[in-house]
Amino acid sequence: MPVITEHGAKVLPSVEIDSYNLEIRDEEGFVGDRASHGAFKSIIEEWREPLRKLGADPLGDMPIEDVSKKQLDALLADGDPEAGGLVHSAIEAFAKELDHVIRRFLKSASWRDTEAIVIGGGFRKSRVGELAIGRTAVLLKAGGIDIDLNLIRNHPDEAGLIGAAHLMPSWTLEGFDGILAVDIGGTNIRAGVVELNLKKSSKLEKAKVWKSELWRHGDEKTKRDEAVDRLIDMLKDLIKAASKAKINLAPVIGIGCPGLIRPDGSIETGAQNLPGNWETKSFNLPACLKEAIPEIGKHETAVVMHNDAVVQGLSELPVMRTYDHWGALTIGTGLGNVRFTTRHDRS
Repeated sequence: MPVITEHGAKVLPSVEIDSYNLEIRDEEGFVGDRASHGAFKSIIEEWREPLRKLGADPLGDMPIEDVSKKQLDALLADGDPEAGGLVHSAIEAFAKELDHVIRRFLKSASWRDTEAIVIGGGFRKSRVGELAIGRTAVLLKAGGIDIDLNLIRNHPDEAGLIGAAHLMPSWTLEGFDGILAVDIGGTNIRAGVVELNLKKSSKLEKAKVWKSELWRHGDEKTKRDEAVDRLIDMLKDLIKAASKAKINLAPVIGIGCPGLIRPDGSIETGAQNLPGNWETKSFNLPACLKEAIPEIGKHETAVVMHNDAVVQGLSELPVMRTYDHWGALTIGTGLGNVRFTTRHDRS
């Protein structure tokens, strides 16, 4: 197959990427670190400390690392008033941090004139996360920042796969039922088959995840090459499942991965949370996958990789085309970011 799109491309079929993986520093370090899932848990710990001294910590002796999003949601909804108050306090403090981070992004040259931001990532999956984002929207508007702040529509786990279909021109997908997609995160690696449903919508508005597999590499002491081998096995299993279900896969694999992606598919910076060293020039994930899976169906495999926040943001294209300039943030192990300009004049 001809080259579809270069890895980490600045110009994609429907958008231009003004910036991604933007790293802004202040006196405390990277600004984005103040609005990650880890930052939220740190805020809860700060509120627990004085309560703990009084023997009144609603979470008891449970380490913050063991407190799940579901547990926090339950405390908010059904816990006693003091427990709910603890979570509310953390939400308010986190919203102020996220408000500060967004304001800093909007001051950068590549984020000026941003009309809307969609927010995804694992933190968005919880009710606590949704409320923190909603509170941030209120703070921004109350502070005179006229910007639409929206939750990503698709489940974040699926958005990171669905967006991969927007990495390549639509003509490369015509005649096929689906594609293989990969979403690599600091805790999880997910691979799936995205059904394109092009007969229902040529703009991929009806694209959905048909089947996916999840591996929590963060729970294991895994080396980089072991992680790649596990991913290859997941993809081969999905190819077999799609064939059995008579889903005609396009011979492409779309990947979302943390970091700044070079045109050759290597990772320049930003992959520090992945198992092993992914930033050495001698390692190239797309090349590894193409070597292990040289063909899909009867066609040569093409692999396209971009930043994970870019890919998750692209999943929102069907509803964001009305904006000229819009961004996406993913709140997870870190804070992913991307700013898009819509290509209204594309052929």
